[in-house]
Amino acid sequence: MKRWLHSLAASALSNGMRVACGTITYAEAGSILRAALLLTLLLVAGLVGTSRCDSRLNNEETVGQLTQISLEDLGNIEVTTASKEPVKASLTPAAIYVITQEDIRRSGATSIPEILRLAPGVEVARVDSNTWSIGVRGFGSSLSRSVLVLIDGRSVYTPLFAGVWWQVQDTLLEDVERIEVIRGPGGTIWGANAVNGVINIITKSAKNTRGMLVSTGGGNIDQGFVNLRYGGGNDKNFNYRIYGKV
Repeated sequence: MKRWLHSLAASALSNGMRVACGTITYAEAGSILRAALLLTLLLVAGLVGTSRCDSRLNNEETVGQLTQISLEDLGNIEVTTASKEPVKASLTPAAIYVITQEDIRRSGATSIPEILRLAPGVEVARVDSNTWSIGVRGFGSSLSRSVLVLIDGRSVYTPLFAGVWWQVQDTLLEDVERIEVIRGPGGTIWGANAVNGVINIITKSAKNTRGMLVSTGGGNIDQGFVNLRYGGGNDKNFNYRIYGKV
């Protein structure tokens, strides 16, 4: 289709050049102009149709890859929260749920508490514009005292408020690799505060987030926001990233 349109346009231009060498009337000039305009529209329509076809094929290929994942592959996802070591999810003796980066991207969530709504058994309620109540097994509160919350394996419990201050846990969602949620007591492994569950937020390695990232958005609740992140490092063992939100 694209080759035919290019050849047709080239033929029309060559004919137009031959006509332009002589004397033409206003009627002939108008017909040439209309023909050139028609060929231009046909060429644009062909390019748009080709791009739509390529996009549709890419979408079908992506959907096909997702539907071909077997239950064995899904069970082979490694988690670390249950035993503090990488273990396949199918071999984990716990009620564990993993929220992947793909789930986060497709959810449209703008904060970590919103993402936790994807996990079954986690009760998430919004108290006001920036306060959340999160709990497991019905024990929800704005400080989540009965749930141990970790970021990269480190507890974010603060003794000042005797709980988790969710307003401070504002990591960029693009930097979150996955979130592991365990429903049930985890005090044997993790100790204090793991009464009803454990939430482990695992971020990406700094060496995988080099370069600049800018994301923005808005809505009826979040009127407008801008997220900035820059990462760098050398080719050895030094990597870093910094981020900010407006």
